[in-house]
Amino acid sequence: QVQLVESGGGLVQAGGSLRLSCAASGSIFSIDAMGWYRQAPGKERELVAAKSSGGSPNYADSVKGRFTISRDVAKNTVFLQMNSLKPEDTAVYYCNALIKPGWGRLGDYWGQGTQVTVSS
Repeated sequence: QVQLVESGGGLVQAGGSLRLSCAASGSIFSIDAMGWYRQAPGKERELVAAKSSGGSPNYADSVKGRFTISRDVAKNTVFLQMNSLKPEDTAVYYCNALIKPGWGRLGDYWGQGTQVTVSS
């Protein structure tokens, strides 16, 4: 079974920084892409940043220049460095990965979510 476990959320003042981490574990043959989504109250889940294996990162316009996604391929981990945080960044952040498990087809996996709250 494949699991994604996130960490690093919390409460921060506007202008501050947080770093989210997400580690994939289990029977993993390969990971095609890893990324982060977020969902604010009353809003739909949206892509924040994603990075495919060997590809360039992709960012939402609202976070370009402030957030940086990176991967540790050897450790099946993805990070999201969030700088210059704004109150509108407040949301539950979800890790997402396209994983081919050792026993099956390529699948879309999600973490449990981590709360990020930015106070003004």
